[in-house]
Amino acid sequence: MTIRVVLADDQPLVRAGLRVLIADTDDIEVTGEAATGAQAVRLARDTRPDVVVMDIRMPGMDGIEATRLITAGDQPPQVVILTTFDTDDHVYGALRAGASGFLVKDMELDDILAAIRVAAAGDALIEPGVTRRLIARFASMPSPAGQPTATRASAQLEGVTEREREVLTLVGGGLSNKEIAEHLSISAATAKAHVARLLTKLGARDRVQLVIAAYEAGLVSQSARGSGTSPDNRT
Repeated sequence: MTIRVVLADDQPLVRAGLRVLIADTDDIEVTGEAATGAQAVRLARDTRPDVVVMDIRMPGMDGIEATRLITAGDQPPQVVILTTFDTDDHVYGALRAGASGFLVKDMELDDILAAIRVAAAGDALIEPGVTRRLIARFASMPSPAGQPTATRASAQLEGVTEREREVLTLVGGGLSNKEIAEHLSISAATAKAHVARLLTKLGARDRVQLVIAAYEAGLVSQSARGSGTSPDNRT
């Protein structure tokens, strides 16, 4: 099955480079290119791609608003943000808007292709270096709406068991299912089952949204200090 991709970036050279890269594959095709967020939204609706590779900073409608509109539709495509993280302050906003992952523009080209395939399969992916910085950023941010941690956790984690709370804390720390299993002395299959139940209970679309949920429930600062493990959000 061919993966249909829309490329959204205001730099023609970036789009051209990705288009040439994708042209050499047998399982991915470019169905459209956009130089603005508004164009990306129209193309996503018209061509119904599997994945939109989205830049954040574009003229007019930016990538965050475009992502919000694209993911609000019926059977939306996965949106993967391709950005220069060190100069971009909008990571959290894009994830809240529905992005399924982040990649940085200096990644190896083969890794970008692999990420498109991961996203098309319905999995969330954040490049490990971005995850570490993302978690550090979450941990340094003030409490949402000024609510005490205990109040937030109680409201957002209703129905979540103590073991699931432990798993969510580790997901928030960027640990993979395998690392969670090792940390809790359980099997990888059991760790995966806990993550699946958390996705259902918290109404999260993917693993990225679980990271956000861990932060908003006041758990991520604990995991960010305690994991000591290089994150890898591929499941």
